Amino acid sequence: MKTKSKPGPHRFPLSLLHYGNAYYLERMAALETALAARPRELHIELMGEGELPADWALLLRSVLNQRSPKTKLTTNARSRLLNATVLVWLLGDRRLIRDDAHLFFRRASATAAGEADKDEVWEEGELKYNDSFTEADPDEADYARVLQLINEFLPVSELAGRLVELPVLRQFGLVENEQLDRFLSTAFGHPQPAAAEPATAPKPKRERAKARNGGAGTLKK
Repeated sequence: MKTKSKPGPHRFPLSLLHYGNAYYLERMAALETALAARPRELHIELMGEGELPADWALLLRSVLNQRSPKTKLTTNARSRLLNATVLVWLLGDRRLIRDDAHLFFRRASATAAGEADKDEVWEEGELKYNDSFTEADPDEADYARVLQLINEFLPVSELAGRLVELPVLRQFGLVENEQLDRFLSTAFGHPQPAAAEPATAPKPKRERAKARNGGAGTLKK
């Protein structure tokens, strides 16, 4: 009698290209198809020398936000991540990154020029000329929105323009931290089993029970 094997995680490679609109169109359609099947796990593998444009990153976020609550998302950075691509990585329920890889996101240069005032009534004949240096850039407006979303995970004002490496990501709890996990496990009454002592180790002497400290200890930085 044949037994059905449990379905493993659905792996979804996403190449980071310099120019790849046709490729990203195909991958978005494939992603929607994959999520429609409600996989238990979805692994997005990010790899390449390029980066996702801001609009594509925002679109990918909107697609991922519509996934089933039962689908656990893992994002795996197998290359460095630049600018809007950082947002996609941050969306994972579980995030992985190559030990020597890093994140980098620049500051936005969008200006308020050219933005519509919702309280202003437009009248015919009031159209004014703006030169190319004062017009708002839609791409930069999208990127500014990306930075707002990144700021929910990392302080953009402090980290924009800097290389963000693994130790910083651990500090903000964005990647798995074995020391932090062990501390939380102990604090909430689920201690991890300690390594077995060698048979030749001397047994500690019994001492009278001492009063317990009230605090649970502090987490070392």
